[in-house]
Amino acid sequence: MDKFLGNAKNLYGLKEYELSRVPGHEGGRNQIYICKRNGIPEYVLRFSVLGDRKKNDYFAEAEFVHYLAEAGAPVADVISSLNQNLVESFTEDGKECFVMLFSFAKGMLISDNGYRYREGAPLDEYFYNTGKTLGAIHRLSKVYKPVNKRTEFFDKYNQGYIEKVIPDEYKDLKIAIGERLEDFHKLTVNESVYGLVHFDFSDGNYHIDMNTGDITVFDFDNCMYCWYMFDLANLWIHGTGWFQNEPDPRKRMDGMKGYFDTVLNGYRSETDISDEEVSKLQLFIDMVLIENIVDEFECSAHEGEELDPEDIEDAAECLIKHIPYAGFI
Repeated sequence: MDKFLGNAKNLYGLKEYELSRVPGHEGGRNQIYICKRNGIPEYVLRFSVLGDRKKNDYFAEAEFVHYLAEAGAPVADVISSLNQNLVESFTEDGKECFVMLFSFAKGMLISDNGYRYREGAPLDEYFYNTGKTLGAIHRLSKVYKPVNKRTEFFDKYNQGYIEKVIPDEYKDLKIAIGERLEDFHKLTVNESVYGLVHFDFSDGNYHIDMNTGDITVFDFDNCMYCWYMFDLANLWIHGTGWFQNEPDPRKRMDGMKGYFDTVLNGYRSETDISDEEVSKLQLFIDMVLIENIVDEFECSAHEGEELDPEDIEDAAECLIKHIPYAGFI
């Protein structure tokens, strides 16, 4: 990795910066370094070495992120190398490495603040801003005409890939996923409901400016063409943590309804979404569960380990038994 770092420093003019590696999560695809100067983080350097994606995938991601940033969306922009390339690549010891440099998103993860929002501001402001931020990204995606194109949802999430990535011992799960795939194929596909989405929009992938409440989004590594409702359903699932300790299921659900209504108000301040699409929330929650399950199997494969069944137990049960709202009720 020292050779990779040396090459990257030369490509991006980072010799005067202190680079510190961010600990990766299990099965993570990338190696991330924070680039600081005089103790202040300015950039994020990302190395992708797994070899499971093509060069065009990285160009397409960089093109989309740069488009969003140039259009005024609250995202961490991708920075060109000294060669004026948004993506650089080099090979060491037979391994190809793709490198991208991003501006450092202002603010911090809410988890690093103990899941406390900014002092003196109501949580509803935070919920509204997450929806507004996502709405701004989707508004621009609806008119986006790329040179390089990312993959489509069904390019990956199809019965053939499910059979490949999930072992036969999970027969009931594969049947349940197959049923949902049939439902997904019946969904409308047009520019107002389907386009290039973040596909991992959650509080681990944006920073919050605790002075203003502004949100800056990063990590478009998983972006793909999908229904815009997927990102909203992902927000729904990640919002459950705010109400999961309420013992009364009716009050839990009331809390979630208030939360999601506020998210939608923020979202609709930037772009339209019909009540008909929102009514399909349950189906898209199932889509998120499937993505999570597939990711767990993929991560285990990357690590060369067998999946611990407990890692997918709850999500699988919801799909197999048709338990609504990811079992939150």
